[in-house]
Amino acid sequence: KFLRQLVAHLAHPRVSIMTSDNSGEREIGELAVWSLSTAKPGNGVEQLRDDNTDTYWQSDGPQPHLINIQFHQKMRIHEIVIYTDFKLDESYTPAKISIRAGTTFHDLQEIHVQELNEPSGWVTILPSGKQTTTAAEDSSMLRTHFIQVAILANHQNGRDTHIRQIKIYTPRRLMGQHMCLPEFNTVEFQQYACLR
Repeated sequence: KFLRQLVAHLAHPRVSIMTSDNSGEREIGELAVWSLSTAKPGNGVEQLRDDNTDTYWQSDGPQPHLINIQFHQKMRIHEIVIYTDFKLDESYTPAKISIRAGTTFHDLQEIHVQELNEPSGWVTILPSGKQTTTAAEDSSMLRTHFIQVAILANHQNGRDTHIRQIKIYTPRRLMGQHMCLPEFNTVEFQQYACLR
């Protein structure tokens, strides 16, 4: 039994060990209020955000299926990352995703559409060329109160969808960048990077 659980864990690792190098980013999903257009009982927001790739959100209704992410203040969005598994979910796997941004439901603008071809694993969705990393480019970065992820189509013309995880990242602010100070890479130096 233990070996089966270990093999299952290695086959579907948890989110905390998923990224290659996200030290320049911070996950901000816990700062948002999440809602879904529809969900089957036991497959809702909790499963979408539980850091476990074995659980998933399953929609229950007509397309498009919507994930609504609302922040209390304007947030800088670097990228949106979703985890899907075509081998397990087949026709439930998203094939076309739209990212919309605005202040509320009423003023959403479509900023990015991405087609997926049998995705298995983490898929990075960059909001339409808004990815930036330096302070000079910060003004062109997507800043929004509200993000809507819309699943427009599934593989094999599936009706409902499965998304196993979703993460939203913002770039970490580099303290002292405006003063031409070097970047602090260790925890010991970072704790003294700014005075409050």
